[in-house]
Amino acid sequence: MHTFPLWSDEPAERDLLAFRAVAETVADAIFDDDLDPIAVGLSGAWGSGKTSVLELVIEEIKSRSAEADGKVLVVSTQPWRYDPAVGPKESLIAEVLGALNGEFNREDPVGQAGLEAFKKLVKKVNWTKAVKMATRTAITMQIPTLDDVFGLVNDDPESLEGEKGMAGFREQFQSLLADPALQHISRVVVLVDDLDRCLPDTVVETLEAIRLFLSAKGMSFVIAADEDRVADAIQQKLKSPVDEKDDETPAKLYLHKIVQTTIPVPALSRFDTEAYLFLLLGKAGLDDDVYAALVKKCDELRVSGGGLDAIEVAEDSPLADHLVTAARLTPILYEKFHGNPRRIKRFLNDLNVRQSIAGRRGINLAPDAVAKLMVLERVLTRDFEQVLDWLATNQLRDKLEALDALANGPTPSAESDPEAAEPAAPAATAVSKAGSRAKSATPAEEPTPAVFPDEGFTDTLRRWAKLPPVLDAAAISGYLYLAASFAKIEVIDSGLPERLRDLAASLTSSLKVDRSGITDATLQALPESDARTLVGFLGRRTRDQPSIQKFSVESLLRLASAQPTVTVDVVAALRSIRGVDIEAATVVKLRPHDEATFGSVLAIWKSGATLDPVVNSITVVEKAWGTHGN
Repeated sequence: MHTFPLWSDEPAERDLLAFRAVAETVADAIFDDDLDPIAVGLSGAWGSGKTSVLELVIEEIKSRSAEADGKVLVVSTQPWRYDPAVGPKESLIAEVLGALNGEFNREDPVGQAGLEAFKKLVKKVNWTKAVKMATRTAITMQIPTLDDVFGLVNDDPESLEGEKGMAGFREQFQSLLADPALQHISRVVVLVDDLDRCLPDTVVETLEAIRLFLSAKGMSFVIAADEDRVADAIQQKLKSPVDEKDDETPAKLYLHKIVQTTIPVPALSRFDTEAYLFLLLGKAGLDDDVYAALVKKCDELRVSGGGLDAIEVAEDSPLADHLVTAARLTPILYEKFHGNPRRIKRFLNDLNVRQSIAGRRGINLAPDAVAKLMVLERVLTRDFEQVLDWLATNQLRDKLEALDALANGPTPSAESDPEAAEPAAPAATAVSKAGSRAKSATPAEEPTPAVFPDEGFTDTLRRWAKLPPVLDAAAISGYLYLAASFAKIEVIDSGLPERLRDLAASLTSSLKVDRSGITDATLQALPESDARTLVGFLGRRTRDQPSIQKFSVESLLRLASAQPTVTVDVVAALRSIRGVDIEAATVVKLRPHDEATFGSVLAIWKSGATLDPVVNSITVVEKAWGTHGN
């Protein structure tokens, strides 16, 4: 069985999303002398891949630096990681100055002179309040040279507050960049990530710090953030009026005054979603060269407009399975996740975790079956609750078969198998979450051909049912109980009166002491209506979960003996269990009973039996009835 790897939320080491085109466009703006200085926005929703694009921008800068006039100094910062005790403005300034501090040649007179100018600039900031407190924060510890900056601090700094102080800082910073000691630096590129995660105060102060630097030639900023979220933060900070009809709100005008242009990170297309799923699934077990070839092939198909079926893989290989899985998941995930890479990656991680836990609990399902159930659980949450309701009321098998027939058409087996025409055991009327009612059958009714009416299935459920593979109720019930526990949803049959729930649990228990604790006298004392309800419950549950038949069939036969008036209900319940699910030991339980009463049950089971031990057991019972007449 193939498993799925867990994927880190860190930026991808390899471009799987064709984002290099975006990164190259950002780099074009950075290296355009006519746009110097510049602040570029890189806008996208959370999880859209902005940080991955920034990593590609760094690669592109390194590649182009060889042709630049001097060194391109890259400073990466994340304002949401700033120490809350330190002003965001001072923190950003400290990061830029800390990076520059390491560029002075202290052995050279020119470098020493530049360092003196640097010291004067440092004194412009109120480090006593801010940067001294930052010396032990995680963010500043990433820059060893900052210790030298802090050594320059005095306790009587000039003020950066107010326009005069800011103008003085701008002028001195521009002079510093033009100083001969830093002539080997052609550009300083500051990559600001996750600004949209910050509180309004941090957003505005960070933007104000950027504005300080933007008058200096050679300064570039790339601000990766959801532009709408940043604008909302600005609006909250400035308390500016909101006009939903106006695209250029005061908050956005403020932002666009600092950020000259915004480059959007595109959401994944349908092809991108399928390719991304395939490449994530296919990474495990492949060496780098083979994986790189797959990535390249997907890039080529993206340009040519081809599909992933053009990728040649060996039949019955893990990659072939991954192609199929990606193709199956893409339609719903593309629509429901809106082309968001992080949500797709999290879905695959959750899928792997679910399969791992289920397997360790003895619930062995194929990866494509788990994937289909995960779509229901994580994407179609209301439909998931509906399916859990079917599980709780022991209608899962009948509902799934009806749903599959509506979505995919009746299967040949459903049309030709005589037992498929048998109705489910009578059930107490139960109201589902969707408000539909499951009608009870009269015990004396003759079996009628199965029909699959529109039972109020939602369009999303029908669409989900079209996803392969077809799911068997008995195989997936254990997984659904597990998934319900993860979602903190109790699976309780609301159609079974509370006074009968403990009794039903004992009659289906795998522990003999529980079953034997229910005496014949207890069963005889039940009101007839309760006995009928209990029979219906046991029949439906056994049809849904055939693994309990060893205990439930015995209990049904006990009820028929204890309460003869419900025998016809017991027969209907036993007839509703599919012959293909019957075990040999279950068949033998009919031997001591009357053929006239239970002969139709044996006939139904015989028509669907496929295993030799079961067929042989049926023959044994038939011979016993023929010989002894009982």
